[in-house]
Amino acid sequence: MTISSPSNFGSVFLNYRGDQLRYGFVSHLVDAFERYGILFFIDKDEQRGKDLTNLFVRMKESKIALVIFSSRYAESSWCMDELVNIKKRADKGKLEVIPIFYKVKARDVRRQTGKFGDKFWAIAKVSSGDQIKKWKDALECISNKMGLSLRDKSSEADFIKEIDKEVERVRTATVCGGAQGHHCFKFIQNKRIKICTKFPEVEAKSVEIAHMNFSNATGEEEQNQEVLVLNHDLVK
Repeated sequence: MTISSPSNFGSVFLNYRGDQLRYGFVSHLVDAFERYGILFFIDKDEQRGKDLTNLFVRMKESKIALVIFSSRYAESSWCMDELVNIKKRADKGKLEVIPIFYKVKARDVRRQTGKFGDKFWAIAKVSSGDQIKKWKDALECISNKMGLSLRDKSSEADFIKEIDKEVERVRTATVCGGAQGHHCFKFIQNKRIKICTKFPEVEAKSVEIAHMNFSNATGEEEQNQEVLVLNHDLVK
């Protein structure tokens, strides 16, 4: 495993339900990261019995967080406490977050409904009101970001390739210290699209068409959607 260090800009912190995904999906994802040379950190090698402080140090050393929501994610207070801290760092602009919806619906994560919600409310019964509020705020915030979705009977191998591509794209922008970046716009065939940048100093260097599975602003999963990806530099 490649462990991140303070000098490893663009390293990835993985937040996921270990008992459910560690020896399946995440093991394949980690293998792909190693093959592509993507720096990452997962908590499987941390000594048992330590508190979350050590993990939060690792989180501060990372520039990207990959949050993998699954049906059993919310049964772990450990996962959700990590998520609260991920949100804090993202709110300060210190961490880029990519949500992954692994066979769960984004709206169920956001609203704590369905099988995901069943796990959440079960642990909420034995948790404090303040803790529950922080978890709910973090779940709503992170699940509202554009992410990638995997449905049942979909190819995990193809999905992992999509994740690798998106992580590399975000990592490249992060490594450049914000000097580079990208914007994605849903591509509507046979329609004329006028793209206006918010800031005049942003100029698109290149435009490409990519295919992604993602969750839109209403929480609906959209499969294999064509998007326009604008790669740009900030003109100084």
